[in-house]
Amino acid sequence: MRIFRIQVIVAVLFLAVSSVACSSDDNGKETPQTISRAANVTAISGPATGKVGVDVNYDVSFIVDNACGEFDRIGSTSIGKEEGFQIEAKYPIGTCANQTPTALHTLYTFSPQSKGTFEIKFRKSETEFLVKKLVIE
Repeated sequence: MRIFRIQVIVAVLFLAVSSVACSSDDNGKETPQTISRAANVTAISGPATGKVGVDVNYDVSFIVDNACGEFDRIGSTSIGKEEGFQIEAKYPIGTCANQTPTALHTLYTFSPQSKGTFEIKFRKSETEFLVKKLVIE
């Protein structure tokens, strides 16, 4: 009798948890209004030297496809066996009134934790990176 009661309690708890876990996560949320695509970097401006533990800031220039594009985030990418970063730009879904490509800027911060020579690489095109060398003393 005791085992039967425990089984009933476990079954009721399982059903209660299942009904909560299966609830709709949508809750009337709208569909995304933007899409994200990689943007090509045209220039990296910043110092060539730095010190351990001191942040080094770089101004990264990139081109978006049209005037409606804007900075979204910095992501990682690879070209062949080389690893680097890429700028991702977001665009509204639908048409953009001004289709002229636009140059934008963003800030990239490198936080060196050790001495050495580092290469800051951003995707310039489908086949190559734009590279900025940094010596940390």
